[in-house]
Amino acid sequence: MAETQIAFDFGEVQQKPVIEKKRIAVKRQMPVITKPAEPPQKSTRGRKSLKEMSAGVDQVEVPEDAVLYQKMYYTIGKVAEMFKVNQSLIRLWENEFDVLKPKKNGKGDRLFRPEDIKNIQLIYHLMRERKYTMQGAKEFIKNNKKADEKFAMIESLKRMKNFLFELKANL
Repeated sequence: MAETQIAFDFGEVQQKPVIEKKRIAVKRQMPVITKPAEPPQKSTRGRKSLKEMSAGVDQVEVPEDAVLYQKMYYTIGKVAEMFKVNQSLIRLWENEFDVLKPKKNGKGDRLFRPEDIKNIQLIYHLMRERKYTMQGAKEFIKNNKKADEKFAMIESLKRMKNFLFELKANL
């Protein structure tokens, strides 16, 4: 059998035009779920409102002097629990206010004396209750040497007020 060769002449090949396929976005209808109108949730990040801070002022649990002076030192965690604030705020106040000088142990843990706790109580009173700025509170402590006595008087009046409210409630 004889082999024959077949030759193809393509010549000019005509190219077919390329048709671009366009993607068409199909919107799917999601079922609509209606909920009762609720007020929008506020973000819990950031600063507390003045109303929330004022409500927290009454929750400070600093023990009486007799109980407070039974221990020589308190950790920063215990102090933060007493004032219902973050430990970072106590550290900030330590850096900003000269009256706060806690001892530090070998590990670097802060140990607050009862006098330091009294100073923190004064700072807390100025900044959270009387709404002083940081600079204003520094100036108040620096200019008023008898600020501790005034604060002690305010605290005793608050205790008297709470006692009278309790007495009234029991009547």
